[in-house]
Amino acid sequence: MSVRILCFTCIAIMFMSCKTDKKEESQQKEIQFITVDPGHFHAALVQKYSYPEVDSTVHIYAPKSDDVKLHLNRIDGFNSRDDNPTQWNSILYTGNDFFEKMISEKKGNVVVLAGNNQKKTEYINKSISEGLHVLADKPMAINTEDFKLLKETFQLAKQKNVLLYDVMTERFEITSILQRELSMNKAIFGEFEKGSLENPTITKESVHHFFKYVSGNILTRPPWFFDVEQEGEGIVDVTTHLVDLIQWQCYPNQILNESDVELISAKREPTILTKKEFKAVTKQNDFPEYLRKDIVNDTALAVYCNGEINYKLKDIHAKVSVKWNYKAPEGTKDTHFSKMRGTLANLSIKQGEAQNYKPTLYIEVENPSEVYTKTLLEEFKNLEEKYSGISLKEIDNGWEVIIPESYKNGHEAHFSQVTEKFIEYLTNGNLPEWEIPNMITKYYTTTKALELAKSN
Repeated sequence: MSVRILCFTCIAIMFMSCKTDKKEESQQKEIQFITVDPGHFHAALVQKYSYPEVDSTVHIYAPKSDDVKLHLNRIDGFNSRDDNPTQWNSILYTGNDFFEKMISEKKGNVVVLAGNNQKKTEYINKSISEGLHVLADKPMAINTEDFKLLKETFQLAKQKNVLLYDVMTERFEITSILQRELSMNKAIFGEFEKGSLENPTITKESVHHFFKYVSGNILTRPPWFFDVEQEGEGIVDVTTHLVDLIQWQCYPNQILNESDVELISAKREPTILTKKEFKAVTKQNDFPEYLRKDIVNDTALAVYCNGEINYKLKDIHAKVSVKWNYKAPEGTKDTHFSKMRGTLANLSIKQGEAQNYKPTLYIEVENPSEVYTKTLLEEFKNLEEKYSGISLKEIDNGWEVIIPESYKNGHEAHFSQVTEKFIEYLTNGNLPEWEIPNMITKYYTTTKALELAKSN
């Protein structure tokens, strides 16, 4: 009798165990993130908010370092905040074999990459090879060799039926969105001016700072961030956003190829950091050995983070430039300037003292006629219907586009917007047909420009 009872008990336990496993399996969401070597704070910003389609458990694989500690602190901060807290469950593995461990375990289906760029293209390629989707922070390639591998990886992704996508947050900045919308309205903007090297059709300039605040705290940057062999030079890093915006705004939803790009000139320059400044942003007392090659005058560090590219994209002349300073003036942030020149009007985004260091969009017209003004006001009504609350304010040389604060959600929030768009593409099972060729064209432009700048 006792044997029969024991048997029934074992069967009951097994049955309940199976039911529990199935219950846990059914609760697991369709999308599971795997975070690999989160050396950049952008990795955490992908998780600043929760997503209904994404599992709350995130497996993290990284080498032992302060970078991963900072990453976990940021995630904990999102979980513990009073307003809209998240419920991420971080499971960490650290070790020199972190990437191999990730590949062997496959604890998820979407690899999130935002950190040291030296091996990023390789990690992307190997993740795709294993049938994993990849959401990668920019840049996905920092030199010509990386670009060649990245190009092959897109072909591999097609074969494996997985998605490879980069985090282009600037497409979600409201002034960039409205600048694009207005440029597509021929009655307001006209056609693109052809432009020239001296007077480009479209200009985009970006100014950044090493010392900055993120989520209310002073950002601690890893020492490798200042090594261009690990982070990438400025001309292939921040300019990724600028080149992307030019493609996205000037040729919306159109396929672009490498043959559409004609590089005219490119240059690179360093920003000099003192040891004191380096310590303030890294919490390191001295320059690490791998930065010795970049030390000037025995005491300062030369970081090649500034760059400029002049090129033609199809028929228009474009200019992008990036500059890094140590610290922004009090009360200011990173700034962005953009100008699109049309036959009827120029569309400018300015972010200087006059704009209280906030991005502001202008429609600039020299001596507008009554007919043009009437047309503008009529055409703008369509935009007002699409973006409720926006309006026009007449100024000396045109109009300022007044944008409600509700649209100005900030750079950090844009990461969740990109992630939501990526989730949408995952759900649909594909990317828009222009995204992949345009990503390839973008990284061809930046890496080829670096090659040209170095040759000069």
